[in-house]
Amino acid sequence: MSLYYILLLAIIQGLTEFLPVSSSGHLALIPHITESNDQGQFIDVAVHIGTLGAVILYFWQDVKLAFFGFFRLFVGDFSSKGSKLARLLIVATLPVIICGLILKLSGYNEAIRSIRIIGWAMLLFGILLYFVDQKSPQGRVKKDWDFIDACKIGIWQAIALIPGSSRSGMTIIGARQLGFNRLDSANISMLMSIPTIIASGTLLGSEVIFNADWQSAKIGLIAAVFSFFSGFAALSIMMKMLKTISYSPYVFYRIILGIIILTISYT
Repeated sequence: MSLYYILLLAIIQGLTEFLPVSSSGHLALIPHITESNDQGQFIDVAVHIGTLGAVILYFWQDVKLAFFGFFRLFVGDFSSKGSKLARLLIVATLPVIICGLILKLSGYNEAIRSIRIIGWAMLLFGILLYFVDQKSPQGRVKKDWDFIDACKIGIWQAIALIPGSSRSGMTIIGARQLGFNRLDSANISMLMSIPTIIASGTLLGSEVIFNADWQSAKIGLIAAVFSFFSGFAALSIMMKMLKTISYSPYVFYRIILGIIILTISYT
C-alpha cells in the first residue's frame, strides 16, 4: 500500500467524518473505485484517532466539561452541568455500542460493506435528511437536550452502522426531528461522535495493536496527522456554513454520489 494511497484515505476520512456524507461509506468505496485491497483495520483505527483529536480540539470547552463531569458522577454529583452532559453522552452512545458488538460478533459488519448497500444508504438517507431538515422546527437549543432525546438520537446513531448512512447525518436527522436548530443539532452530533469513536477505536484497536510493527506504526501516525488536519478544516467550515445555510448542499452531494454508485453497481 503506497504512501499516496494512505494519504488519500486519511484526507477523505478527515473531510467526511463530520460532514453528513458518510466517512465509512467513502472508506469502503475507495478500494472498489481504485481496484485496491481494503486498507484494513489498522489504517481505519489511525484515521479515526486523527479525527477524534480534531473534534476534541474544536469542542474543547464542552469536552472538558463532560470529562470532569464524568468523574464527578463517581462522587454522587448528578446535578452539575458537566455531570449531566456526561450522562447524556453515555446514554446516547449505548445503542451504537450494543448494535456494533452484535454486528461484530455475528460477522455481519463485513457483509454489509457492499457497494450496493452504500449507494442505497447514501441516496435514501440523504433524501430523508433533506425532508427532516426542511420540515422540522428550530426552536430547541443544546441546553434543552434531555435523556429521552439522548435515547432517541442514540438509536439514530446505531442505524448509522449501515455503511453509507453517515453517523453525523443520522444523528443530525434525529436532532432536527426533535426540533433542535441546525447549528446545535450539529453540535450535539459532534459531541456524540467522541465516545463513539473512542468505543469503535478501542474495539478495532484491541485486535490490531499487538500485531503492528514499527513500519505500520509510522504509516498509522502519518494517516492520523493528515486526518486530524483535514477533519478540523471540514468541521470548521461546516459549523460556519450552518449559521447561514441548511444541509441541502450535503444532501445534493449524497444524491448525486448515490446515483453514481448505484449505476456502477448495477451495470
